[in-house]
Amino acid sequence: MADPIRILIIDDHAIVRRGLAMVLRQEADFEVIGEAQNGREGLEMVARLHPHLVLLDLIMPEMDGKATALALRSSHPEIKIIMLTGIELDDRLFELLEMGIEGFVMKDVEPAQLIEAIHLVMRGEAYFSKPVLQRLLARIRKGPSSPAPPSLTAREQEVLQWMATPMTYRQIAHQLGVSEETIRTHARNILEKMGQPNRAQAVLAALRQGLIKMPE
Repeated sequence: MADPIRILIIDDHAIVRRGLAMVLRQEADFEVIGEAQNGREGLEMVARLHPHLVLLDLIMPEMDGKATALALRSSHPEIKIIMLTGIELDDRLFELLEMGIEGFVMKDVEPAQLIEAIHLVMRGEAYFSKPVLQRLLARIRKGPSSPAPPSLTAREQEVLQWMATPMTYRQIAHQLGVSEETIRTHARNILEKMGQPNRAQAVLAALRQGLIKMPE
């Protein structure tokens, strides 16, 4: 059996931390190794406990999620980060995307969605909750014009649209009736053609260029 995913929760609300920990501890392949109430305390715990993934609140006193994520990217780039956001989605969200944060979920996320997000991110994929995608699209529509879109095949275009959903590559393969490796090959080709480092950045670029539509 593989080692469990070591998770650190950083959030200034004790009730949120405890609720998240209670949900995650029900999963056999998750291990909640600690809880911190602000970014500064969280960074100290990261150095001691070596998590695989950090659930990080965006808005906190003392040291907020953006500053904490920046410090984590500098000192522990191998650690995956999922940002926890509330209804107050602000401009820090876009700066975090530029930093390559792997996941964004709302604080009222359903347990099953949070579990799926963690699994996706740990597999090197990305997860955006729908309100985050909607906010991103609104910003993109207001932004400056984008470079000409790349030339994608019809199949790559179809796969790219599915990549904008929370589905895993395995689930996309099932939807399209092909193997998971076929979807991963398409995804690699899409990233190369678009000049993007990962799925999340490719989806954002595709939305900006009008290559795909916002998922329903």
